[in-house]
Amino acid sequence: MTDTQIGDAQRTETRSATTQKPILIVFSSQIDGHSRRVEGYLAQVLQRRRNHETFSVRYVANEERPDLLERFRIEETPTLVVLQDRRVRGRLARPRGCEEIQTFLAPWLR
Repeated sequence: MTDTQIGDAQRTETRSATTQKPILIVFSSQIDGHSRRVEGYLAQVLQRRRNHETFSVRYVANEERPDLLERFRIEETPTLVVLQDRRVRGRLARPRGCEEIQTFLAPWLR
């Protein structure tokens, strides 16, 4: 393979890996204590088995993006939503701890 072909192959692999990586959207409030705790729980769950690279994590503050809450039909925060292949694959509203989040994310975690 030439250098050009190798570069093209690497870009294709990177693109396919990126498109397959699920997106984890965390809908929360900047002023809600429970939302802040859930962000901490999520960090613990992802850190436990080095799953930081498993998801492309996006944080959405309901005060800043009410349009996205409406689009995803989020009725209460915090809510975790997993998108894969441009479709909602899972939703967890008002998680109460690490165990609940880990159980919800288990299909994607190592």
